[in-house]
Amino acid sequence: MNERNAGRQYVLIFTFLMMLLVIADQFFKRLISFKMELFETKVLIKDFLSFYYCTNTGSAFSFLADKAWGIYVLSGISLVVGIVIVYIMAFAARRKMFLIATSLCLIASGAFGNLVDRFTLQHVIDFIRFDFNGYTFPIFNFADICAVVGTFMFVFIVLLGKDRFDNFWGELTSIFRRREDA
Repeated sequence: MNERNAGRQYVLIFTFLMMLLVIADQFFKRLISFKMELFETKVLIKDFLSFYYCTNTGSAFSFLADKAWGIYVLSGISLVVGIVIVYIMAFAARRKMFLIATSLCLIASGAFGNLVDRFTLQHVIDFIRFDFNGYTFPIFNFADICAVVGTFMFVFIVLLGKDRFDNFWGELTSIFRRREDA
């Protein structure tokens, strides 16, 4: 198999993984919405972990939830950012930069998982709740986990794999420079 076909194959693998994660997110959310009533709690570990079915028309920490237009702004931002991230993920996959591609795959999965909810339901289903000594962490979902893990992974790559990231970033930006010069 030549290098070009191998690169395409890696792009397909990461795209498939991203789609699987979005499908898993949607499965978990639909399962919760079918098995629980809105605002119902199912305790998994007393005073620590529970499922709490709720909805959010905003983003993290309910940002813009109180604005009727917020869902549209967040949907637009998620769509544009998600597409850009998928493009960069494909770029990294083609160049066998698998850690970078994986982190971007997770971030895109999170963006698209919640975007599906925003488009189809006009809100995002959240259901994972952690409590610590009377403090309740903001309730989240599987897509949020993907996005956060991917973001932390990307930050660690940037900080700890500086040479690798600099190489990746240099190759990526050179494409845009060549297009500007043309």
